[in-house]
Amino acid sequence: MGCTASKYAIGRKKRKLNIPEISIFVPSMRAPVQSDLRRWLRGLIPTDLADRIVSLRNQIVLVAEDTGGSAVTELQRALEEYLPLLLGLIKKEHGLQEAVEFKWKNLEDGRQEVCVANSWFEILSVIHMMAMLTLSEANSMLIPKDYSGSSERLVSADCMRDAVDLLLKASGYLEFCIRDGLVRLPPDIKKRLPKDLHEGVLQAISIQALGQGTEIQLGLAIESQNATSSVKRRLACEQMSYYGQAHYCLSGCNIGGGYGKKNLLFIKWKYLEAKAAAYYYHGLILDKGTEPSSHVSAVCCVLAAEKLLSESKKACLSFCLAVPVTRAPPPWGAIKHLNKKIPEVAAKKSQIYGYLLDQENGVQILPDLPEFQLSLKPDDYVLPEIDSAWGSEKWEIPCQPFKEHLKYFEDAMETE
Repeated sequence: MGCTASKYAIGRKKRKLNIPEISIFVPSMRAPVQSDLRRWLRGLIPTDLADRIVSLRNQIVLVAEDTGGSAVTELQRALEEYLPLLLGLIKKEHGLQEAVEFKWKNLEDGRQEVCVANSWFEILSVIHMMAMLTLSEANSMLIPKDYSGSSERLVSADCMRDAVDLLLKASGYLEFCIRDGLVRLPPDIKKRLPKDLHEGVLQAISIQALGQGTEIQLGLAIESQNATSSVKRRLACEQMSYYGQAHYCLSGCNIGGGYGKKNLLFIKWKYLEAKAAAYYYHGLILDKGTEPSSHVSAVCCVLAAEKLLSESKKACLSFCLAVPVTRAPPPWGAIKHLNKKIPEVAAKKSQIYGYLLDQENGVQILPDLPEFQLSLKPDDYVLPEIDSAWGSEKWEIPCQPFKEHLKYFEDAMETE
């Protein structure tokens, strides 16, 4: 008996543990659940139009379940094709906005979150999924396909710019959800929405995407010979503001544990990195002054930057270890440069101006950082044109005898 057991144990293959790498934070993705839409659409719209709606939705369901949402291009294409068909259901003249029941679930835990008979809920969910897929695509842009395990990483300027464009696009999707999606739903449905679709959460993810875009822009500025310390300081300060706003929005929501808690840890990590960068460049600018007080302030800034950088590394570790466990990327972009320069400059300035700090009798006041108007804005997303099939003047809706429809409806209810 014992030999048999050990024999099977030896032959069993260990499952490789795959811990995802996070450069761009992607909240948990929601996906549609298989449901009998034909039952709801029967007798309301032409059969061929109903078949197209059902077929495309089923395609999204299957691809999302089979890949866990990783087939970004295929899913985006299907969602973009599905959306114009959906728009016919919200036209007042068709009277179908509350005629169909839609089901969605969280891909991470498989839990069915909500089932709603409202077409605006389906549109809101589709655009939210498009935003999550776009964030996932931006994350992939910054992770090389042939990862070698190096302690540092080189990300091309083109990939960085493409990632910024995707972040602005994702932010635009989320702003649409807030501005044009949520407002269309009645209060009773809003109360039943999953946490991912609450206004504060959507706002936080949208603003956070702008903060991550600004972080990438800072990396591009550091690599540019034409960007001054003032430009870099401004970008770092703007990055701080975005993350501060995102934290304010998210902390005011009932997010629970899991991805909500992890998202707050991500924001804290990135906020500390941004603040370290802001004080570092503020110190470099102040050090150009001629008064001794300017040099003292400069030293205070770079020493503060060094401390903040150390705190950000601890915050990064806390983020990575929070469930679900993730990996931080090797240093790249702005942080790759700052990890090297901040300790070097802090040590150098302390050595040069240490006597001035001694003369201040240890009383050092950290200067305030300047405030700037935020530069990045979400893309302005608008719904596509309604599918031409809805414009057909000669609809042939199959006539269904009342008794047959009633029997079908009762049978469907019994199977639920």
